[in-house]
Amino acid sequence: MSLTIEDIVHVFEAKGHEQYDGEPVTQLGHALQSAHLAEQAGAGSALITAALLHDLGHLLHDFGNTPTRQGLDDLHQYRCLPFLRALFGPRTLEPIRLHVDAKRFLCAREPGYFESLSADSRRSLVLQGGIFDEAQAKAFGDLPFAQDAVRVRRWDDAAKSADAVVPPLSHFVRHMKISATVRGSAQTR
Repeated sequence: MSLTIEDIVHVFEAKGHEQYDGEPVTQLGHALQSAHLAEQAGAGSALITAALLHDLGHLLHDFGNTPTRQGLDDLHQYRCLPFLRALFGPRTLEPIRLHVDAKRFLCAREPGYFESLSADSRRSLVLQGGIFDEAQAKAFGDLPFAQDAVRVRRWDDAAKSADAVVPPLSHFVRHMKISATVRGSAQTR
């Protein structure tokens, strides 16, 4: 089943009030903060949309509160992709798919990054395969969209403030529409 932009808005409205696992923000608050950080960084609409939707898989598949405490990797980075493929292209989807591996990459390549992670991000890191070894880090770094995934990851890490003031979801709908339009244009070529 493919989602429309209206469906995505509905998912956020219906389930976005849920607590973001192990963090002091809601799912919607985290998504909005991530997208806002991307927008402030001057990212294009495709990457702002990726930042907004990077954790949508948590809302589409309910594994209960804080699955990492149950020893479960919910594979959220993959679970949302079938719902979004008809709407968005790789400039949005690949950073979503790769944002978990970007955490593994940054832990391998950036001193102090692991220590900066929240407790839940550290717990999920183990379940997601742990820190990349050198060969894995190199392979990741060579992937198309790896650097965009790293950017999404950094916004993800920073988007956990309980009192952040950000634009509402309606503000970011235009970025989803632009990204979807670009996807539609690419399909007609």
